[in-house]
Amino acid sequence: MVNAGPLREIQQVARDAEAAGFSSMYFTESGRTAYLSCAAAALATERIGIGTGIAVAFPRSPMITAATAWELQDATNGRFVIGLGTQVKAHIERRYSSEYAHPGPRLADYVKSMRAIFKAFRGEEKLAYDGEFYQFSLLPAQWSPGPIAADDPPIYISAVLPWMTRMAGELCDGIHVHPFHSPKYLTDVARPNIEAGAAKAGRSVNDVCFEIPVMTAVGDTEEEVMANREHGRQMIAFYGSTRTYSPVFEIHGFDGLSDRLHAAQREGDMAGMVAMITDDILDHYIVSATWNDLGPALVKRYADVAPDVKVMSYTAYNQYRADPGVFDKWADVAKAMA
Repeated sequence: MVNAGPLREIQQVARDAEAAGFSSMYFTESGRTAYLSCAAAALATERIGIGTGIAVAFPRSPMITAATAWELQDATNGRFVIGLGTQVKAHIERRYSSEYAHPGPRLADYVKSMRAIFKAFRGEEKLAYDGEFYQFSLLPAQWSPGPIAADDPPIYISAVLPWMTRMAGELCDGIHVHPFHSPKYLTDVARPNIEAGAAKAGRSVNDVCFEIPVMTAVGDTEEEVMANREHGRQMIAFYGSTRTYSPVFEIHGFDGLSDRLHAAQREGDMAGMVAMITDDILDHYIVSATWNDLGPALVKRYADVAPDVKVMSYTAYNQYRADPGVFDKWADVAKAMA
């Protein structure tokens, strides 16, 4: 999982990630656009999968997103995955000046319209999509990118709560799991909702990839591991302060913790927030291991979550920026997992 960045730098990161044996790299969208980083990585590599994890949907028309994904799928010879998310209301309305109302149904309509647009690009169907939020009925030949040799780009969405995970099961090729999760939340809450959505569409959970960013505290020694756990503690305090995500705490009996974290955040009490994340709480949401033990630990933790799982490092890129040689250690982790 990589932050979108300066494009020439991203090309080098992509080359190094491919050489290290990573199967895929997914670009987040924050201060820079995920799509341009994907394009830079695509043109610098031959094998590694490339995707957005995630790109913000609503500020862009589904036509713009579909066309961009189409070009990236063509440029990568079928290595691209489009990952979409809603972002939060404040950002959509105040940073992007876009519509946010009814985000779940709106994103479902977004995905459906993209499927229709892909068919129109291939010339399989005339563009005639009339949805709840989006309507498309004009695509002259000179304004279509035309068919490509690769399959349609797979569409993943980010999802945490039940409605969105059911929608992912019904409509999408994959779900981009939030890095703030536990295996129990995935197996007991997310997976049943994925299965329910898939069944509605005559599919099964086998048809949905679980793309799982994992926060790790890793080092060569136990002392290094323990030091890196403190960064994980800060991340759990930060993510857990979003009260929408309180079910991720509550499934383990940590009732009211999101409210307490949110209150401390409003007071600017970061130290107090971190102090609330005990070792017991922390161990539900991050993986702590030495480099030698990390691969087996990840397999043990996630092998039974779903039939199709991609385990992603949430921390490798930040480690790489400090020391590019760390990719060699991640390569050994990947081999151990295999």
